[in-house]
Amino acid sequence: MPLANGAIDSVSSDPNALLKMLDLNDKVGVKTNGVREDEIDDDEVDALNQLDDIDDVDSLSGKASIGPYTLNQTTHNSPLSTVTRSSENRTGGGHLLHAHPQLGADVGSSSVGDSRFSRPASPYTLNPPIDFDGLSWPSIGTRSRLEATTEETQAKVARIADAVRIILTEIGEDPNREGLLSTPERYAKAIMFFTKGYEQNIRTVINRAVFEEDHDEMVIVKDIPVFSLCEHHMVPFTGTMSIGYIPNSRVLGLSKLARIAEMFARRLQVQERLTKQVALAVWEILRPQGVAVVMEASHMCMVMRGVQKPGSSTVTSCMLGRFREAQKTREEFFSLVGKR
Repeated sequence: MPLANGAIDSVSSDPNALLKMLDLNDKVGVKTNGVREDEIDDDEVDALNQLDDIDDVDSLSGKASIGPYTLNQTTHNSPLSTVTRSSENRTGGGHLLHAHPQLGADVGSSSVGDSRFSRPASPYTLNPPIDFDGLSWPSIGTRSRLEATTEETQAKVARIADAVRIILTEIGEDPNREGLLSTPERYAKAIMFFTKGYEQNIRTVINRAVFEEDHDEMVIVKDIPVFSLCEHHMVPFTGTMSIGYIPNSRVLGLSKLARIAEMFARRLQVQERLTKQVALAVWEILRPQGVAVVMEASHMCMVMRGVQKPGSSTVTSCMLGRFREAQKTREEFFSLVGKR
C-alpha cells in the first residue's frame, strides 16, 4: 500500500489560535494536531523521515513497518492514521494524525483494559471534523452549492421543481390543478432550506466567538430543538439535543453551540452521525477537557411508515475526553440534562 506524500507533515496544535486552526486555506494533506515536539524522541523522528525504508506492508491491515515502528496507513486526511512503537504498544492516541490525545485508543485496539478509561474508546470518523478550508464534512456537491451564483441557484430550484412534477404525475396526481400548481416550486425552495447546512462554513458559524475564560466546570446548553431529514427516506426526524463541554481555558459563545447543531442537522442525516459530528466539531474548535452530546428524536420513518410506532423515540450520545474516561463526570452530565 503506497504512502501518501506529506502524510507525516506536522502542524502546530497550539490551542490558543482558533483562527490559525480554522484558517487552513493554504494547508492541505494530513495534519498532526495530536503530537507535541517534546513527546517525540529522536528515534521516532528518524522513523518518520525514513519512509523509503519501509520493511513490510500488510495489504489487509494497511500497517507498514519501519524498523521498530508501525504506521497504520488509512485514507488521506484520515485521523485514523497513527504511528506507534511496536515494542511499547502505545494505544493512548498521543500520536494520532489530526486526532486528539483524549479521544481514545489506537486503531483496532480498545481501552477496556486501561484503568484510565471507564468505557472503550470512541470510533473515529474517516474524515476530520473540519476540512482544510473550514467546511465540515463536505459532500460531493457542497462546494458547487456554496459557491453558486444567484442564477445557478435559481436553475437548481427549477430542476428540482421539474422533478417534483414528475413525482406528482407518477403517484397519480395532476400537477396542473389549482392546489398543486405552485407546489413543485414551493417544495424545491423548501428542500433547499431544509438542507442549507451544506452551504455553511464552520468559520462563519463560529465568527470569532471563542473567548479566554478561567472556567473548568461543565458548560451545558440543553434541549436545543433539532429538525433534520432522514437520509434513507427523506422524511423528517425531530427532537432535542443537549451539548456540554468542560473548558480548557476557553469557552464558546452559547448561541454557537445551537448554531453548530443547526448546521449539521440541516443536511440529510442519520441521528447517530449527527450526534457524533456535533461532538467532534466542538472538540476541534475548543480543544476542551471533554465534550458530551446527547440527542433524543422521533423519526417519521418509524411513525408514518414501516413499523408505524407513534410515541417511540431514539436516544443517541457521544462522549469524548473526560466524559468518556470518568463515569462520575458522565453521570453528572446525564443528571443535569435529565437523561438518567
